[in-house]
Amino acid sequence: MRLVLSATFTAVVLLFSSIAVAQDAGTATKETLSGAYTGSAYSPYANRAFPERPLWGDSHLHTGLSMDAALFGNRLSPRDAYRFARGEEVVASSGQRVRLSRPLDWLVVADHSDGMGMVSDIAAGKPDLLAYEQAARWGAGMRAGGDASIAAALDLISTFSQGKMDPEMFALYSPGSKIYKNLWEKVIDDAEMFNDPGHFTALIGFEWTSLIQGNNMHRVVIMRDGAVRARQVVPYTTQAPVGSPDPRDLWKYLARYEEKTNGEILAIAHNGNLSNGIMFPLEAQWNGSVLDESYVTQRDKWEPLYEITQIKGDGEAHPFLSPDDEFADYENWDIGNLDVSVAKTNDMLAGEYGREALKRGLQIETRLGTNPYKFGIIGATDSHTGLALAEEDNFFGKHTGYEPKPGRMTHPFMQNENGTIMGWQLVASGLAAVWATENTREAIFDAMQRKEVYGTTGSRMSLRLFGGWNFTDQDLNSRMPAVVGYERGTPMGGDLRAKPDGDVAPSFMVYALRDPIGANLDRIQIIKGWVDGNGDTQEHVYNVAWSPGRSLDSDGKLPAVGNTVDVANANWTNSIGAGDLGAVWTDPDFDSNQKAFYYARVLEIPTPRWTTYDAFRFGIDIPEGAPTSTQERAYSSPIWYTPAN
Repeated sequence: MRLVLSATFTAVVLLFSSIAVAQDAGTATKETLSGAYTGSAYSPYANRAFPERPLWGDSHLHTGLSMDAALFGNRLSPRDAYRFARGEEVVASSGQRVRLSRPLDWLVVADHSDGMGMVSDIAAGKPDLLAYEQAARWGAGMRAGGDASIAAALDLISTFSQGKMDPEMFALYSPGSKIYKNLWEKVIDDAEMFNDPGHFTALIGFEWTSLIQGNNMHRVVIMRDGAVRARQVVPYTTQAPVGSPDPRDLWKYLARYEEKTNGEILAIAHNGNLSNGIMFPLEAQWNGSVLDESYVTQRDKWEPLYEITQIKGDGEAHPFLSPDDEFADYENWDIGNLDVSVAKTNDMLAGEYGREALKRGLQIETRLGTNPYKFGIIGATDSHTGLALAEEDNFFGKHTGYEPKPGRMTHPFMQNENGTIMGWQLVASGLAAVWATENTREAIFDAMQRKEVYGTTGSRMSLRLFGGWNFTDQDLNSRMPAVVGYERGTPMGGDLRAKPDGDVAPSFMVYALRDPIGANLDRIQIIKGWVDGNGDTQEHVYNVAWSPGRSLDSDGKLPAVGNTVDVANANWTNSIGAGDLGAVWTDPDFDSNQKAFYYARVLEIPTPRWTTYDAFRFGIDIPEGAPTSTQERAYSSPIWYTPAN
């Protein structure tokens, strides 16, 4: 027995001695690794605390609980919406089977807080409710179906937009009523049922639906928290005496939520192109209230993100505001406000578009000390079908009346004496990509708060942008650029670190990888905005990376990538463009005394638009004026530079 123990002891000593010898022989440590290598351990994937992949989701989806969605014919519930978003096949309200190409990672069911559930009860024929004239009128339209149902929904939108809802009827479906409280409890229960940390995240939220005589100032409100905190409140609404259409009052609600629950909450400004200029005021709000320190600090605190693209048009740029940007004329909706009760004029545009808002924010910061429009950028669908769909070849429209059918392109979506929006003008957009460390409510919300997000028009291309002062081509070509990007720079949504001494300009490391089942990439651009010495805002679009076979002309313009779209067969080929693109770009026009922002825009090669798929699948003609192809794009959140003094 003693001999056995002695032999065992000797073996253990030899084993540990051999381990020590192996370590002494040069086990990889941070000190022994090459200075050219960017990792902190031999394994390039060890010791990583930063997000490694974007999580895809939709922050703005409506179900049959929203008044307008239900009147249009949406009968899907939040549970249906969650099932669909996580990849299940469902039956749409029009009776058609539908499924996403790939599941989403997260979803916010953001039903309108005003009148939530009211139209569902109208559809169910609730006698007490149908005793009201408005409810009876809309119910008759619903029962008639077809165009009558759509007309009833537009009538409801107009009635609500103009502040003419029957107050007694509406009080039944407003905060303070038992009906409303019970419905909110059900919304929370559904989110809790489908929230699956690590696999699929159901964030609790709603849409605050501010309308000023038809001018859209909606915000989507999102909670970081679960049921325990969410149950302590009900959503904020816009109708007096309980609610308000003023964003300042919404921000007070958000502050009360955090004080009461010890939770966290944020708001996302709705795409602004139906606001008729009031989404991003420069001097005063629509009601004459002058922008002051309270306004700018509160908006900066509570609204970290902007919904730049969605079904009702793209809101990045407009050719009137950016005449030198050849890609500014993309899916613009510039007819009028939400109900087209007031036609659009050019003087309104600067208060609506994302790029101009970013520029205005720099001006306001100079005057008031805080930038109220220092937002990150996302996309969302704003679909009212209960289906989070932004795919060109799988587009189910804005609402149930425009789900796939032969006549949807040629039917007016909105029409009166001020203008017409045709069905073909609906946009299959957009999605939000969040650089979160894990798929949980907390991690996704935190990424939104720090603005490390980007938006696309529906494609799932990967995009990263870092700003710093000394990035090199080697940093990008290491195939692990995120390591050095976080180590020596700032990711999208942040501020450039303090400028080092000397005559140095910021450098930006940007790279993109195409959607695995999508189109190749055309180019990457950096958009810069700044305030010049006279206090005026300026902008410039730089082409920084592009697919092979082209070169910049003397004005910095790049020839078109080409177009392989086969309209007759609704197809295209990836025979042009590039699978991935990247660059380290240094601002050639940098002035260290000027405030500035920088964001990336990535364009795919042309692919068939949803109108082309409709024409092919139904065997019909494409309406005159309707585009046959589109160039899907991604917009990063900006990076800001502020002079030290």
